[in-house]
Amino acid sequence: MRVAIFGGTFDPIHAGHLKAATAAANSFCLDRILFVPSGNPPHKPPGKLTRFVHRYAMVTLACAGEPRFVPSLIEAPRDTGRPYYSIDTARRVKKSLGRRDRLFFLIGLDAFLELPEWRAPERLLDMADFIVVSRPGYSLQEVLRVVRRRMVGSPSVLAGQTTIQLRRSRLHLLGSVNATVSSREIREWIGEGKPVASLLPPLVKEYILKQSLYSSKVQPGLER
Repeated sequence: MRVAIFGGTFDPIHAGHLKAATAAANSFCLDRILFVPSGNPPHKPPGKLTRFVHRYAMVTLACAGEPRFVPSLIEAPRDTGRPYYSIDTARRVKKSLGRRDRLFFLIGLDAFLELPEWRAPERLLDMADFIVVSRPGYSLQEVLRVVRRRMVGSPSVLAGQTTIQLRRSRLHLLGSVNATVSSREIREWIGEGKPVASLLPPLVKEYILKQSLYSSKVQPGLER
């Protein structure tokens, strides 16, 4: 099995997330991508996120119809209120895999550039192969600054993808995804009544509409 962790707040999950996951699954022959909504992310102030039950419901709806996409409760909020760290999630997933299974970590370029600020980033890089979804205009040098000390040789480019061999894993730059929209922008646009229906999976759009998430003005923007 080739399994990838795809974590995030998913507030809300949108078409860009699905494009990235589909591109990664096809490019790296992934058998399963675990969509992991964050319950208590350390980088988000308490109370600023939509309730976990809604975010998990939207992820579940977005994954419907694609057997490779699996919604995960591994970071569901815990009573202690302690935050979840990616290193702990990766350990739990890796422990559940077989000896011959391979673990990947799917992440956007913006988040990857913040990796040095995460808990135990070196261990996380050792534990899984990273698939970094880049954006137009990215700088390879920015990525290299994060992993330069762990590199083995020079980056190689094959079929439009850049692979960087690290000491115990590989980092792959996936540049074939054209998704510039963010969850924050979608929330803002919904609040302003701007059209966002084309940016959301249809079932997620319907869920936001029925639950009146993000704004009382949700209906006009989602109907278009």
